[in-house]
Amino acid sequence: MRSLALLCLLAFATSAHAASPEQHYLDLRDRYIAKFSKAKESDETFKQHDAALNELTGVLRGLVGPVTIKGLPAEGKSNADTLFEGDIGFGHLDGLGFATEGDKQQAVVTTTSLLKHWLHEHGKDGMPQEIDAAFRSDRFYYQAIQDSAFAKYAELPITKPASAGAAVAVLGVRGNGDLKGPPHEIDVVAIQGEKVFFLAATDAVKTAEIPACEKVWKQMMAKKVPQDSMAKEDQAMDAYTKCFAKEAPSQSWFAGAIKKAQSQLELLPLR
Repeated sequence: MRSLALLCLLAFATSAHAASPEQHYLDLRDRYIAKFSKAKESDETFKQHDAALNELTGVLRGLVGPVTIKGLPAEGKSNADTLFEGDIGFGHLDGLGFATEGDKQQAVVTTTSLLKHWLHEHGKDGMPQEIDAAFRSDRFYYQAIQDSAFAKYAELPITKPASAGAAVAVLGVRGNGDLKGPPHEIDVVAIQGEKVFFLAATDAVKTAEIPACEKVWKQMMAKKVPQDSMAKEDQAMDAYTKCFAKEAPSQSWFAGAIKKAQSQLELLPLR
């Protein structure tokens, strides 16, 4: 009886391990983060750091499988820029990253399990925990890639492929400074089975300021309220982008933005 119980326990442990290959990646990633976050900077440390990222890339390739995205390199690498906690770029979405020269077009391919874990890790930063809500939040696009902020200006109503479980496109501005201005970046996210695809294209479309929203911005900035200037600007930006999202569908360039987003979606291997 004792032997039978032991065999059952071993079978359960083996099954649990086999059912969660993502956990192997996460455990390995976390061990490296703990190691490098305590390490002194040196040429040897950086050499080991690069080797660690290469190892994580290998594990991710096994998890994600082969990926072909039109216009992007055939071989992806870890989307993590750094394993030094606290560094700029730390905490990007776990997955394989692909990019053209100059990052004009970037993609991340991951699994739903890794995505859910990543959303949970960033919950303290205000990241929505439901996948659909996250895909509609500027926080997702800000924290998933690059080291610059992202302001979402509008959602673009794309047609979801029949094979996809979800597909969302957003129009926005990315940068390290002023995020107010005609949005030109289009980001598309889609889920097919257990794979999650994220494609971002800067300078994807030309848009224009919307006078009604400019008026909202000026009115908000003209208010005299007992608060610091940055808080007032944040509130003005929030009102401005909400106005933009409401008015964008009536603008002459909006149909072109939807068409561009749809063409980005078609670059992904969703069939």
